[in-house]
Amino acid sequence: MRVYLDNCCFNRPFDDQSSLIIRLETEAKLHVQDLIRQGKLELVWSFMLDYENDANPFEELRSQIAEWKNFAAIDCDPSGEVSGKAKEIMELGLRPKDAVHIACAICLEADCFLTTDKKILNKSIAGIQTVNPVDFIRRYLDAD
Repeated sequence: MRVYLDNCCFNRPFDDQSSLIIRLETEAKLHVQDLIRQGKLELVWSFMLDYENDANPFEELRSQIAEWKNFAAIDCDPSGEVSGKAKEIMELGLRPKDAVHIACAICLEADCFLTTDKKILNKSIAGIQTVNPVDFIRRYLDAD
């Protein structure tokens, strides 16, 4: 199974963990990363992940997230296909950067787009399943 984790998902472990929801999302995201390391899930990456991560002012976080690119099976470069798909997705009311992330995931034929962003999770997006890391793990374990 091919998965795309957006920037907010990668950053979740660095957020304030005092909220139960944030802690659960963090644990689920870390479990997803373990599954990627074990070869049970395939990670896909994009130029938009690089772009957003490069803007992170915290060197340690930026470095830790950037290392995940080494685990990616495939990397999405900017293209007309991504741009066109992103424009379609923006028509749903999503922000441009979010639309580009999702467009990259669709163009790379990811099965799931993992995010903690409720604005994305509340949209139905043709071509990809958007899911919170906690729900993803629940479904993944149920399928086992």
